[in-house]
Amino acid sequence: MTDTPATQSGSGAPRGRVLVLLDGSRMSYAALDAAADIASKTGADVLGIFVEELNLLRSAGFGFAREVGSESGVSRPFGTAEIEQRIQRLAEHARRALAVAAARYGGRHALSITRGSVVDEVLALAQPNDLLVLGRVGWSSAPGARLGSTAKGLWRRSPGRMLLWCESQASSRGRVVVFLNDHDDVNRRAIMAAADAVWHTHQPVTLLLGAGVDIPPDRLEPIKQDLGVSDSDFRVRTLPSTDPATVVQVLRQERAAQLVLSRDCTLLREPGAEHLLATLNLPVTITP
Repeated sequence: MTDTPATQSGSGAPRGRVLVLLDGSRMSYAALDAAADIASKTGADVLGIFVEELNLLRSAGFGFAREVGSESGVSRPFGTAEIEQRIQRLAEHARRALAVAAARYGGRHALSITRGSVVDEVLALAQPNDLLVLGRVGWSSAPGARLGSTAKGLWRRSPGRMLLWCESQASSRGRVVVFLNDHDDVNRRAIMAAADAVWHTHQPVTLLLGAGVDIPPDRLEPIKQDLGVSDSDFRVRTLPSTDPATVVQVLRQERAAQLVLSRDCTLLREPGAEHLLATLNLPVTITP
């Protein structure tokens, strides 16, 4: 695989790789399908990441260690040999799934297999121009209104954009909603990410302004041009409040298919930010 970035059609920004974390969970393979689709549209290389969790291997080394099936509730031995075999099976399955996805969409791909802490290993591979795609929960968590530990550890620390994928199919008929506040640099990063998202889908866009934020009309026209949308596919709406319940309600009213925002925005500095990300049943792109 080459790490030399190509030029992206949408924003003219340098294009890095599409990284996707594969952990054997159903959600991670849904994220793989999304990552391969994005790569096919942008010409980016796909790097699958499979991490052999060191803490899991260490815990299996204790003689008293047991595991309980999430569905059966049956307790069974939890030894190092069994975990090593399971990890090898999952890694091979990830390799095959990546090859199948790449063949379906075309493009170059590779699988990186490392051992250590998942968050640390992903951060060691990710570059500022890369897009990191991962499911909101992993193999050790059932889907629900929460974020997995890996998503929690990465959404504030990823050096580039991060796409939190959800289990439901993203609608190409919905709107891409971009949350903006009163910080120009933060807004610019979110707008460029939204421009990339709508470049191939031609979806309408809603600018969602934080409470008290006012963008003058003369600044809206350049934003609309950056997004590449027409007047009929562009609108602005102000949030009355940034509490999670209100945000979810407004997004439903907008028929949002994707939310784009910066991790430095006021919305993600609210106490309920983590709950909001977990509750939203739509893809969320978080920019640095």
